[in-house]
Amino acid sequence: MTDIERNKQVVRDFCEVAFNAKQPADAAQRFMGAEYIQHNPTAPDGKDGFIEFATAFVTQAPDLNLEIRTMIAEDDLVMAHSLLKITPDDAGMVVVDFFRLEENKIVEHWDVMQPFPETSANDHPMF
Repeated sequence: MTDIERNKQVVRDFCEVAFNAKQPADAAQRFMGAEYIQHNPTAPDGKDGFIEFATAFVTQAPDLNLEIRTMIAEDDLVMAHSLLKITPDDAGMVVVDFFRLEENKIVEHWDVMQPFPETSANDHPMF
């Protein structure tokens, strides 16, 4: 397995454990590096900051599901294009997460989100 494929698997496993299995502390311990830089303005830096933020998020949304639809990786960066649903009936949010990894551990994160649209001005799907 190449480093790029390994990095993609780390991100996939991290998201699955942290959000779908609702175990942010386990995900942080297994998949994050010693340093963790967070660019989401609502979440603090560091493993402890991630654990606190993500635990509150999954606790408030016990039916939350994150489905990664596309992954792209280059060098030490992995991008995941996902559908985040808070409830099974929720239209969801379209999320793009960028992760930077060092030695197959997540050390930095950026994200952008938008509500999944009910209608579109064109015929092109979000995924």
